[in-house]
Amino acid sequence: MARSAETGSGVSFGTADETELILESLDEFVEQEVEPLADELGETLTNPRLGHEPDGRLTDEVLEAKDEVRRKSAEAGFYAMNMPEAVGGEDVSAVTWYRANKRLATKDVPLASDVLAGPEGPKPLLAQAEGQQVERYLEPAMRGEKTTAFGQTEPGVGSDSPNMETRAEKDGDEWELNGTKQWITNAPYADFIQVFARTTPQEEAGRHGGITCFIVEEDEYEIGTLNNAVGATGVQAEVHLDDVRLPADRVLGSVDNAFYDAMSFLGLGRVEIGATAVGHAEGLLDKATEYANEREAFGEHIGRYQAVSHKIARGRANAMAADTVGLKCAWLLDQGDPAIAESSILKWFATNAFWEIADDVVQLHGANGLAEENLFMDRLHRARIQRIVEGTDEIQLNTIAKQYGVET
Repeated sequence: MARSAETGSGVSFGTADETELILESLDEFVEQEVEPLADELGETLTNPRLGHEPDGRLTDEVLEAKDEVRRKSAEAGFYAMNMPEAVGGEDVSAVTWYRANKRLATKDVPLASDVLAGPEGPKPLLAQAEGQQVERYLEPAMRGEKTTAFGQTEPGVGSDSPNMETRAEKDGDEWELNGTKQWITNAPYADFIQVFARTTPQEEAGRHGGITCFIVEEDEYEIGTLNNAVGATGVQAEVHLDDVRLPADRVLGSVDNAFYDAMSFLGLGRVEIGATAVGHAEGLLDKATEYANEREAFGEHIGRYQAVSHKIARGRANAMAADTVGLKCAWLLDQGDPAIAESSILKWFATNAFWEIADDVVQLHGANGLAEENLFMDRLHRARIQRIVEGTDEIQLNTIAKQYGVET
């Protein structure tokens, strides 16, 4: 697909015709392919006690459903449509990718989040695959047939990732990896993990240099404890790398340059999180508005009370502001601008707006807001998680301050 008119030099909040067709096609795909599968599984998807094993792992039934959605989405051309055409993507603009992620997040449909590639799918870093890496890892990931994970975070190192303790040492024609990763999304189910390890000491390569990315297959590492965070049960886990020996052709990208490669794609990840935060928030506000206009108390629809209507009004204002930042950030990425400050503003503002809106909507629904058969607490949990992943609130504020001239 060609780049849409949204990426031109002018400023427009309209949706380009091509993008609108994609969004309409996504709606049809969810209705025809995702909803029937979700309905068939029923409470297995919505009740955490039914969709997980005793240790927290997702059941085989749920995993198979997620795999089916990914494969069908890839066949339809949606799954990794933001990836370059040269590797099998559609090269859609960042603005289109933002709008698509947002549209899916507005839906109250389990499995809808699997339609577009998330942490388990191909990202620009994997597009650097060469030689046998293309056929073995990149192409199956593009088709939704294999999943991956991004192995960077460690038990003692979160946002300060350059200080990672995982090491890779060259031994002849091979590399030997040792270390532990933690909170790695999709690690329990990945076919391979993109593992970051220090290959040259900081004193030689500098703080951000000397880090290399390796492709490590599922039978080469061990899964430790599942990190069953509230709202993400069975999704993340520890990864143990004990004397893992890899051939030289498992290096993804160039030796010692992986941190810079990863940071160059950071804005896109924050656009995705911002889009889902805005989409979830808008979906919640739609439900809150419907409830406020139907629910009666003391002889009036509760929407007539300012304690209710103001919650919804503030939520709409914050969601609109976050959406505006998201569109600008995506537009800047399409112009080749790294959008460092803007992507941090988006990530911080959108996820906090989502958090406040989710909390207000739970409160507005009273006891029904706490009931597990409704989506409200699930969204609140997701909102809390999103304020931490891809850089905490504090990291985003530090970045914003630095980008605007504050010496931090």
